Amino acid sequence: MTLIRRSENLPAWSNLFNDFFNHDWNDWSHRNFSLTNTTLPSVNIKESDSDFVVEVAAPGMEKGDFKVEVNQGVMTITSEKSTENKEDGGKYTRQEFSYQSFCRSFSLPTSVDSEKIGAKYENGILFVSIPKREEAKPKPVRIIDIE
Repeated sequence: MTLIRRSENLPAWSNLFNDFFNHDWNDWSHRNFSLTNTTLPSVNIKESDSDFVVEVAAPGMEKGDFKVEVNQGVMTITSEKSTENKEDGGKYTRQEFSYQSFCRSFSLPTSVDSEKIGAKYENGILFVSIPKREEAKPKPVRIIDIE
């Protein structure tokens, strides 16, 4: 018996069934949650001929909230942000705390130049550029002259 993926007319039903059957029910690692039970930001990784670009969706943060480290071929992106709001007035005091943190680690391939990694944060997305070494970049086709 072969299982095939169904394509329903209603996208909600299709997604519900696909999410249910594609879920790894033996995975209890909570890899999508940080230690503070907040969800980890989504990450896109794009590859071109010259580099890799890691895009981390982290709206509401500032560039000073991030730390990017490279150690022993592993790049780690961490962020911590805490805020404290106090309002005094009348006979009551309201105090609210907010704490957000995450840590994502990525194994770097040997084809990258880890000394030239750069990062910038704009419009709620952290962009980390990881250039490839010159010897790892594809070489153009070379035509050999025949003598």
